[in-house]
Amino acid sequence: MKTTEDLIAAGVAGKRVLVRSDLNVPLDADRNITDDGRVRASVPTIKALSDAGARVIVVAHLGRPKGTPEEKYSLAPVVPRLSELLGTQVVFAGDTVGEQAASVVAGLTDGQVALLENLRFNAGETSKDEAERGAFADELAKLADAFVSDGFGVVHRKQASVYDVATRLPAYAGGLVLREVDVLRRLTEDPERPYAVVLGGAKVADKLAVIENLMKTADRLVIGGGMAYTFLAAKGYEVGKSLLDTEKIETCAGFLKKAEDAGVEIVLPIDTVISPEFSADGPVSVVPSNEIPASQMGLDIGPESARLFASKVADCKTVFWNGPMGAFEMAPFSAGTKAVAQALADATAAGALTVVGGGDSAAAVRQLGFADADFGHISTGGGASLEYLEGKILPGIDILSK
Repeated sequence: MKTTEDLIAAGVAGKRVLVRSDLNVPLDADRNITDDGRVRASVPTIKALSDAGARVIVVAHLGRPKGTPEEKYSLAPVVPRLSELLGTQVVFAGDTVGEQAASVVAGLTDGQVALLENLRFNAGETSKDEAERGAFADELAKLADAFVSDGFGVVHRKQASVYDVATRLPAYAGGLVLREVDVLRRLTEDPERPYAVVLGGAKVADKLAVIENLMKTADRLVIGGGMAYTFLAAKGYEVGKSLLDTEKIETCAGFLKKAEDAGVEIVLPIDTVISPEFSADGPVSVVPSNEIPASQMGLDIGPESARLFASKVADCKTVFWNGPMGAFEMAPFSAGTKAVAQALADATAAGALTVVGGGDSAAAVRQLGFADADFGHISTGGGASLEYLEGKILPGIDILSK
């Protein structure tokens, strides 16, 4: 696939370049950014184009609006931070393909950067109807001379700004997308061993396809978070009021058997932090994972599990982690996730390739006080990373190779 470097080498001074970035950042009640990781990750490609004299038009989404403008999903709060990181004032347009966008783009000078309003304020962006999606892509394409795909967090979606625009303009892969794909290839094609995958998060159904595919490449799967309780139930354990997908118990039991037959180690929590309610204020205790009372719910892996999980990471040369070990947002249930993060940081220091798979995992490590440099790579795309590891074709990557 052609890259931003190829585009710059051909000369971009004075050209309008549409950049699909991922600026889908979390905001607090006052609309302040609480984690700017995705903004920081987007800056190198934008800056490289700007420094080369391109007139850069950044498009992105925030949240899940339903195809019409909603103030709470405006990208306006991103402008000050993006401007600060770029070292230049970013011009903001209050629409995406309307009069403001056209005016802002027409007024750009060489090296200047504009950010257009939330793509998803337009129904065509995410439409399943190809004609509607294509019509919106046509409007986007009119704004530019070339397209750079740099929003890895959306490359698994066949959306107008991800897929269709790439069929209408000369298309290039941005530096962030290239880095993400390179790391994921290292995880799937020839990982340095031992190779451990740590999976957490709430829903086991979201990870089953990943688990099945990773059993072909990983040496061990370490499973915590809400999804672990369905595996524990598959072993015949009482899990009380913990998260449980009863329809997947038999599937998980099959995975346990398949892993055993394949020589892949599956590591489950041996103790669990429990409480009668999903609250930071309720009574908290620790029990063996096979002794969770019917009236209690598991909300984090216990201290013995934390030590076990850390030991399963310590000797590895490659580690991929996606999904927290518990309800890390609440202090009583954050220790398990912090222990796993520390184990990955220690492995990084020892020379391992460690990858934090975006989403809640990326938010967790930053919230718990870790620096990006503590890990080999923090992905900007949780869903995209998982689908790549499932072996799926990602439309936004596939179209760049054609």
